[in-house]
Amino acid sequence: MAGNRVAYWLEIAYYDLATGKAMLATGRWLYVGFMCCQVIEKALKAVISRDGALPSKIHDLGRLAELGAIYAAMDDEQKTFLEKLQPFQIEARYPESRNRLLKQLNEQVCSQLMTATEDMALWIKAKL
Repeated sequence: MAGNRVAYWLEIAYYDLATGKAMLATGRWLYVGFMCCQVIEKALKAVISRDGALPSKIHDLGRLAELGAIYAAMDDEQKTFLEKLQPFQIEARYPESRNRLLKQLNEQVCSQLMTATEDMALWIKAKL
């Protein structure tokens, strides 16, 4: 059963990665950030599921990494990346935060987000 849960979370993480790439190709910068956050959240939920546990219905990336017992294995750059992605989870839905986030995004920033997300997702998958 645990293998099925892990496969489920990984499948939707990589589906979201493809969606993020589609958003990048069409210039939907805010949604690139949101999908990158979703990819990492779901990859972390796969890690939590590896021993048969049901992941908590939370969205805090750092907390999910802790629950999956991989936060301590992350280097400072990876931990900083989690913090960088976190605002895209909730804040992107509210006008004042949404506008602030949009001002920070462009093709170059979003391309870097996608690359870092792919790297982090592969690193997390290797922890399975």
